[in-house]
Amino acid sequence: MEIKHEVLGKKGRFYVEIDGEQKAEMTYTYAGDNKIIIDHTEVNPSLKGQGVGYKLVETAVDYAREKNIKVLPLCPFANAVFKKRKEYSDVLF
Repeated sequence: MEIKHEVLGKKGRFYVEIDGEQKAEMTYTYAGDNKIIIDHTEVNPSLKGQGVGYKLVETAVDYAREKNIKVLPLCPFANAVFKKRKEYSDVLF
């Protein structure tokens, strides 16, 4: 499963498409030059239980590490993942 990344100005998203249809998405907004705010995560019911939401958060963490920025997970799902995955604390704002 390929996770794609799209940036539109100060907003961005990581998403999954299957057969041309979006099936999962996590959106974020830049807050300054060194922080992103994850504000929404949604996974189609057809992909529930497959860890897709976790993979979206993991991809955002990898992106933050690559860009040397911090993440503020306001989305309840992303926030819960950050609380469970202590190895993500290096990018947590």
